[in-house]
Amino acid sequence: MIKKAICVFIALLFTVTNVYAADFSVDCKSAILIEQNSGKVLFRQNENEKLPPASVTKIMTLLLIYDAVADGKLKWEDEVSVSEHAASMGGSQIFLEPFETQTVQALTKSIAIASANDAAVAMAEKIGGSEEGFVSMMNERAKELGMTNTHFENACGLDSDNHYTTANDIALMSRELMNKYPEIKDYTTTWQDTITHTTSKGSSEFGLTNTNKLIKWYEGATGLKTGSTSKALYCLSGSATKNDLNLIGVIMAAPEPKVRFREMMKLLDYGFGNYIIVKGEEPGKRVGEIPVYKGVKKSVTGEVAELVSWPAKKGTESKPESKLEIAENINAPFEKGTKLGEIIYYYEGEEMGRSDIIASEAVEKAGLKDNLTNIFKNAY
Repeated sequence: MIKKAICVFIALLFTVTNVYAADFSVDCKSAILIEQNSGKVLFRQNENEKLPPASVTKIMTLLLIYDAVADGKLKWEDEVSVSEHAASMGGSQIFLEPFETQTVQALTKSIAIASANDAAVAMAEKIGGSEEGFVSMMNERAKELGMTNTHFENACGLDSDNHYTTANDIALMSRELMNKYPEIKDYTTTWQDTITHTTSKGSSEFGLTNTNKLIKWYEGATGLKTGSTSKALYCLSGSATKNDLNLIGVIMAAPEPKVRFREMMKLLDYGFGNYIIVKGEEPGKRVGEIPVYKGVKKSVTGEVAELVSWPAKKGTESKPESKLEIAENINAPFEKGTKLGEIIYYYEGEEMGRSDIIASEAVEKAGLKDNLTNIFKNAY
């Protein structure tokens, strides 16, 4: 009798969960939820509606800053001279003064934590030569990411008639920033910090407080960026991690400040409540062996280069299937890590991702002595 009651309870719980999933919505004009690693969409609501993003724009600004550092065009300790134009920015700011100097690191921290408009424009001018030049870079990067419904007109997100994006496009640039530069979380998870203003009047400390209350209110929150103007209303790109499941949610045009956080937590709860992560082979797993032509070794073992993961609905999860596409042979010499092929994973008939298969060791080209030794071994 007890067992029967438990079974009925579990069945009822599963039914309620499915109804919740089917009827789920959030209180805003537009929203999306994706799994960060795969980019798979878990929930969508008017995700392609073009809307002003306010300071969520700064995700692209931050992405271009990190790109410039990664490309060697900037160093974190480089100094930036603040122009009169940058210092004149209203809204969220750190009250930079004209001709004040700050490091790239201090300005980046101020953008990520305090959503500073003046810091964003100062960095835009440093990288692009002018804010206009930087905005062209923003729009070009957006095209590269497939952000087909986006057009930027400034680096900080202040309202402008032709400055717009979508929840889907915000998710794309948020994913790129989080995947390519996970160190951004050092700032996006920081609640409070400081910078030092140094001007002709002397030095003074200035406090930074994170505009994203999600990192205080939601367990596992990792970021990412808030935004609000009279035109955009209240926006948020939020991210969180639990049980190896990394989620990015976007809320656009929520009616009140607290509503965007409440609905983001609701959105993340939906994701964590309805999905788990399934994984392919671990990096380093030996998965194949191919002949080596003209090498000191006759064959080389392949191994998986990267972990591929995929979100699966709870209650329906099964093991992913895989297909190995690997070269028939390889010519020596080659280095360790040379690509030999790919392993392709499928989940319930859908491709969930690919990982390179790489050589587990280097193999040198055989010399005359090696060839003679092999001939002798084969003869006997």
